[in-house]
Amino acid sequence: MNNYIISGIQQIGIGVSNVTEGFKWYNQNFGMDVPIFEEAAEANLMLPYTGGKPHQRHAILAINLKGGGGFEIWQYTSRIPQAPAFMPQLGDLGLFCAKIKSENVKDSFDFFNSKKVRVLGPITKNPEGKDHFFIQDVFGNFFEIIEDTIWFGKGLKSTGGPIGMIIGVSNLEKSIQFYSEILGYDSVLFKGENSFEDLAVLPGGSVKTKRAILTHSKSRVGPFSKLFGTSYIELIEAQNYHPRAIFENRLWGDLGFIHLCFDIKNMAALKVKCESAGHPFTIDGGSGFEMGEAAGHFTYIEDPDKTLIEFVETKKIPILKKFGWYLDLRKRAPEKALPNWMLKFLSFNRKTF
Repeated sequence: MNNYIISGIQQIGIGVSNVTEGFKWYNQNFGMDVPIFEEAAEANLMLPYTGGKPHQRHAILAINLKGGGGFEIWQYTSRIPQAPAFMPQLGDLGLFCAKIKSENVKDSFDFFNSKKVRVLGPITKNPEGKDHFFIQDVFGNFFEIIEDTIWFGKGLKSTGGPIGMIIGVSNLEKSIQFYSEILGYDSVLFKGENSFEDLAVLPGGSVKTKRAILTHSKSRVGPFSKLFGTSYIELIEAQNYHPRAIFENRLWGDLGFIHLCFDIKNMAALKVKCESAGHPFTIDGGSGFEMGEAAGHFTYIEDPDKTLIEFVETKKIPILKKFGWYLDLRKRAPEKALPNWMLKFLSFNRKTF
């Protein structure tokens, strides 16, 4: 029996060419307006993925208090971040499209059109019957705006944070096993093979694919579980098309989705589980890592196609920065959710443009 806790998707890492502009865009368009940390420093613990040498970087972690995970907006400052040498398309291997929750898909659709964001096609229904549509941000990243009914608090936009990811894989069944066994996505909401009309607006979206939508059968527990809510992994295996790795010949931190991060408790138990499943930690940042005003223990594993999955065991976060109130999570029961009122104090750190 697993005795580690996964509270949910903590954040999605996004490599950008300008971290300030990235934060501003996601703030104005997705309501990611509560910065948890900001730090400019040397990234010296990711050497297997950064060409064997450390690099300077500037990162901001921001969340939307309506619910969902956050964005870790990440920029190289010691080198020019590289774009893919080709246009990634549906089925290419890796993190292809982030899922963003919406309380009113029609309102979100109208909002993005009014802001002249690139909206891809009309509102359609996915195989679960949920309303959704796709957009592309100014950095070239794809996002699925999808209806959701689980909300934590109030925000300034109809959208919340990320609640999942569309991931290109080479073997659907093998990937279903990985995301179920280690990450708890043990409930298959849909599985089929076809050319799916609701995906046709995406690059390569008309290709025949094997497609699966997964979620977790048990409600997540842990300090931030109420904020993160329910999450989903959508796996795409292209048929009659030879997929390429989205990060082929590039470094972690280059442009695009660089990792999918889960908030966890009991890193030691998780390590044992990952090793027994054949996916050992490839990076272990140690338990004393600090990033800006936050602190924790981070590790990485690779999925069957080498897509990077990050785990963070949060030790400390700032609740009210101006008053020096920092929450030490080591003093709390690991399975217990933080009180709503405590997390809602983060709204006093809100920054808008």
